[in-house]
Amino acid sequence: MVLVSRSPLAESASYWAQGGIAAALAEGDTPERHLEDTLTAGRRAGRPSAVRVLVEDSPARVRDLESLGVHFDADRHGDLALGLEGGHSERRVVHAGGSATGRRITRELSALVATDERIELLEQSTASAIWCSGGRCVGLVAERPGGALTPVLTRGTVVATGGAAALWERTTNPRGVIGAGLTLAAHAGAALADLEFTQFHPTALLWDGDPDGFLISEAVRGEGALLLDESGERFVDELAPRDEVALAIQAIRNAGGDVRLDMRAIDMTHFPNITAQLERAGLDPRRDLVPVAPAAHYTMGGIATDIDAESTLSGLFAVGECACSGLHGANRLASNSLAECFVFGRRAALAALDRELPPAEHGAPPERGPDPVPPRPTRGALWRYAGLRRNPDDLARLAESDPFPLARKIARSALAREESRGAHQRVDHPETDPELDLNHSLIRGDEPARFERWT
Repeated sequence: MVLVSRSPLAESASYWAQGGIAAALAEGDTPERHLEDTLTAGRRAGRPSAVRVLVEDSPARVRDLESLGVHFDADRHGDLALGLEGGHSERRVVHAGGSATGRRITRELSALVATDERIELLEQSTASAIWCSGGRCVGLVAERPGGALTPVLTRGTVVATGGAAALWERTTNPRGVIGAGLTLAAHAGAALADLEFTQFHPTALLWDGDPDGFLISEAVRGEGALLLDESGERFVDELAPRDEVALAIQAIRNAGGDVRLDMRAIDMTHFPNITAQLERAGLDPRRDLVPVAPAAHYTMGGIATDIDAESTLSGLFAVGECACSGLHGANRLASNSLAECFVFGRRAALAALDRELPPAEHGAPPERGPDPVPPRPTRGALWRYAGLRRNPDDLARLAESDPFPLARKIARSALAREESRGAHQRVDHPETDPELDLNHSLIRGDEPARFERWT
């Protein structure tokens, strides 16, 4: 096995995940209830077969992680301490180190990878192109430090490069989360799906300078933090699905108001990294009301896959935020994303092992692929024209004139969906169209987006 990682292995996108892993582990909870919550949050766009895979497999994947040495937070009885987050009807979110779950998991797993003799690790290297032969993916080309290109032949290539939320100017994501895997896969001929669905997290710190955009985890609202308007009044159910909370906050901001997150009544010792970041900005969450506003956080769209994580290009798999199995629908349920990584990562590995080895006549490896880094103006254009609320004129401008191909695909997908649903809100089509229930947009190359029903 060869693992190509642009950053040091423990600093992947998952490193920054403050949320936990959603799994029906509590007494009285069931996968069926988890399924209902996920489909409700997805606004009738979630793919039921993908959701069922997630909710039935995620408890076992948590136990797998425990067996690999990941220590999850426990209550005073030694049982898993399960958190409550927006959209969940039960406490079912497993955390490690409070809001440092991603950091703890990536630290443990990267240490195991680094010492496994079966894994060749190419750190500080970039997947530069997908290698195709005979209508299937047979590997990739990795660009090593210094620019040398290393071809890698394999029976299955798994893309796990994170999402694209840093394409938007205001984001909770590290700046490198620009959809590089989507750009590579699209260039190789794979279809992308649901690019119009980008989740805006409601509670990103609003600050002049660093750390503006810092994510304040939904878990703090699960423990009782309140959202207050300028009059000090609550205006939304803090644990409603994220699209609903983000739109409520943005409506106040559009009217010239401000929104503050009140964490004064909760025990912030459970969230040490949030406290530390706020203190960097001179804020004490035990005393101060913290200014927040939505920011681009998570892309539900990505490389179109089936429920075994295989893309429309045979031999190419995608896992995590770069993938779109239809699991999240129009609005991701909190903490389903880390669960998705482990559930569908396992399925991708098992499916890839069933594929044939590359043919002996596999052709020459490709040259470098397209540049996945957007020009600076693209981020501002996506924030202005494809933000929380969208209109057709702005989307058409973005689709026709932006120099970055992935931004144009996002705009074309958003233009095609003439309705408002979850994370996609059209001012000219404010209602949800029931004819588009379970329908997912697919786009290839410069073709218009089309819809396909996934069940």
